[in-house]
Amino acid sequence: MSTLKRDDILKVQDITVEKVEVPEWGGDVYVKALTGTERDLFEASIIETHGQGKSRVRLENIRAKLVALSACDEKGERLFSAKDAEALGKKSAAALQRVFVVVQRLSGLTTSDVEELAKGLKENPFGDSPSA
Repeated sequence: MSTLKRDDILKVQDITVEKVEVPEWGGDVYVKALTGTERDLFEASIIETHGQGKSRVRLENIRAKLVALSACDEKGERLFSAKDAEALGKKSAAALQRVFVVVQRLSGLTTSDVEELAKGLKENPFGDSPSA
């Protein structure tokens, strides 16, 4: 295998799009793998920061937040904005879970990743420091 150069990496189309059957919604929906930036946005959206550098992982509406970032058309153009996550959260839990699992797989996002994120917050040596 050869060593990649900057342009080799930047020109690769590596975001996959997959169709998911969602009977609860009466059809199919396309979802795409998250970009690095989208994954960071997702992870930031589930972290709640309190005063004095204290944080916790919020799992509330986690499925809808991920679906809002990844539901797309056949070309990979997003269907929803982050603001739509609240409305999506009111949809069928079974439907959201079905789509959520596919996005997790496409994006390499596992349950242990979320647990690791939470663990990292607890172990942050600067977590209680006002200068952190």
